[in-house]
Amino acid sequence: MFVFDVRTHGTQVTSSIIPIKRPLADTGVRHADEVRAGSRFEFGRNWLRFLAGLDEDRILQAEQSLRRMLGVEHLRGSRFLDIGSGSGLFSLAARRLGASVHSFDYDPQSVACTQALRTRYFGEDPNWRVESGSVLDEAYLAGLGEFDVVYSWGVLHHTGDMHQAFLNAIPKVAADGRLFIAVYNDQGLPSRYWWHVKRGFNRSAILKILLVAVHAPYLFGLRWLVRATSGRRTLERGMSLWYDMIDWLGGYPFEVATPEAVFVTFRGHGFTLDALKTCRGRMGCNEFVFRRQPR
Repeated sequence: MFVFDVRTHGTQVTSSIIPIKRPLADTGVRHADEVRAGSRFEFGRNWLRFLAGLDEDRILQAEQSLRRMLGVEHLRGSRFLDIGSGSGLFSLAARRLGASVHSFDYDPQSVACTQALRTRYFGEDPNWRVESGSVLDEAYLAGLGEFDVVYSWGVLHHTGDMHQAFLNAIPKVAADGRLFIAVYNDQGLPSRYWWHVKRGFNRSAILKILLVAVHAPYLFGLRWLVRATSGRRTLERGMSLWYDMIDWLGGYPFEVATPEAVFVTFRGHGFTLDALKTCRGRMGCNEFVFRRQPR
């Protein structure tokens, strides 16, 4: 059961389907209920298709993304928590950089994707654990301990309660540890438009086809042309243009935040900003690396 909630906090506009609280013990059943209700996009199904085209170049791009934003050459000796591991690509990148990794996701097929990458590249490696879980499940998170790097790229704004997801991620970051997150940029009215697009995408199969047809010339075609002429046919971070488009159109629940709002939230909990990469006011994600000050 769900209630529709639209909140405005100064310049921050957030819109989402907020699930009424109930136990999160069986995330798979709960996830399936939300998909059937048209209240959640099946990210894992999209990631399964993406993995079919995963190659060494994309993995190296993911590794470079982590090194660049975290300002490191490797992650040896670090504990890495991947909140919402999706395809498992960045868990794989962190493990290849030397971290011990704990991956979890709310979407069962995303868990399967991450497990498949672990098996393919690291076998039964005890230093990479993959589980089903939710960042909104405080009891689950309490059993994980603290991590040197907590990573959640493009995930917390899809939980249905982004602010609570922020708060729940904070205790997982060790003293002097880093929190690397990416959050959808608040564009005001355009963000409201995309909220309706995403909601419609998940509510109707016919509307899904129409929305892809209407938006593909720009979200895929034009972007492909620009990148092809510049020699950059794939996205940064090892992503795919086509599956990135489907993820964007379908990604629901959907919330947004200004960079200032995200900064103020984490500064108020003892974090300083190490690195920031904005999408310059356009649609997409702003990336943040926060460092937790020693307590």
